[in-house]
Amino acid sequence: MRVHILGSAAGGGFPQWNCNCVNCAGLRAGALHAKARTQCSVAVSADGSRWSLLNASPDLRAQIFSFPELLPKSRVRGSAIDAVLLSDAELDHIAGLLSLREAQPIRLYCTPRVFEWVVATNPIFAALNQSDRFNVTRLEDRKAETVGCGFGFETIFVSGKIPTYVKTPTANCDGAVVAYKLIDKSSASSLLYVPAIKEIDERFIADAAECDCLLFDGTFWSDDEMARRGTGTRTASEMGHMSISGSAGSLARLSHLRIRKIYTHINNTNPILDETSAERREIERAGWEVAEDGMDFTV
Repeated sequence: MRVHILGSAAGGGFPQWNCNCVNCAGLRAGALHAKARTQCSVAVSADGSRWSLLNASPDLRAQIFSFPELLPKSRVRGSAIDAVLLSDAELDHIAGLLSLREAQPIRLYCTPRVFEWVVATNPIFAALNQSDRFNVTRLEDRKAETVGCGFGFETIFVSGKIPTYVKTPTANCDGAVVAYKLIDKSSASSLLYVPAIKEIDERFIADAAECDCLLFDGTFWSDDEMARRGTGTRTASEMGHMSISGSAGSLARLSHLRIRKIYTHINNTNPILDETSAERREIERAGWEVAEDGMDFTV
């Protein structure tokens, strides 16, 4: 299974257009040893010709041009994009769907809850719910599915937050956020994609241990990172993310896994973006990598 990181930053990208935190200011000034990043999205293929997108970021048009495998080949019009899998209904994961509205029919996978918020009650995205644009499959927890580009997947409901634009959520918001376990049908290799998660339990850790590679939520280094950097007051947990550091953080909970582990969805305030920082050295010593745009590997 080939995996191509189209974008590796959290919402707003890096540097963020309206942010002058130490990271963003440092990168613009050329004083920070870091790389610019677009908003989080991944392309995956098991046959090398048909590709599935894991989320569709607002930067998708530029990301497609950065990766020619997704561009039209022999026909006048067309695309190698076969499907889009949504992990949640956050704007930085769905806005790119609007950039795909001229394409041939694309399969869209999401939970009933995400479909309700993104399509059913939203007149802009509802316009995409047509047979010549998107064919929608509603996903259930722990149910196996198959896509046309050579792999199957299992949807795992995880803890997260309700999008802020949902003003009157129902009492049951199961399926608001999911992880995807992707399995190459020919080799049985597997990837667990988790760009957003608030907390993990032992069952999730067992799921991760069974995979060959983990692409995990690395949005924030610490729970109070926004306050530390002077960019806001909300905590990582309040924003639906598990922090990296701390006794309950992902570094402590997951670094024992003997698989390839990569942090993605990195917020512009996160010190691990600085490749010379103590935080970056700490995660690398623990066996983690940090995703960057254009990273391409095989699982």
